[in-house]
Amino acid sequence: MLAIKKNDQVKVVAGRDRGKSGRVLSVDHDKSRILVEHVQMLKHHMRPNPKKNIKGGIMERESWISRSNVMLLCPSCGPIRFKMQLLPDGRKVRACRKCGNTLDQG
Repeated sequence: MLAIKKNDQVKVVAGRDRGKSGRVLSVDHDKSRILVEHVQMLKHHMRPNPKKNIKGGIMERESWISRSNVMLLCPSCGPIRFKMQLLPDGRKVRACRKCGNTLDQG
């Protein structure tokens, strides 16, 4: 199970973009990798397509990064390891190991 979900805030702890943080745009559970906003930017050459109103040129876009290279961000602690916590109403939520705050909304 991947515990990082779409729209989570994460910080990159390994690789060429170490130190950057951003929002998770997409998660690939099968290959254990994620797409993070403004991290692992690659140049992509686009051919112009007038029918779809696409201008040609060199575009920048995010590329996949391994899930093991990022850590969840707690709003108060920073990058953390998390634990699964059972609430009194029976729901399982992710919680910070340092301060105990829940990371899931709702």
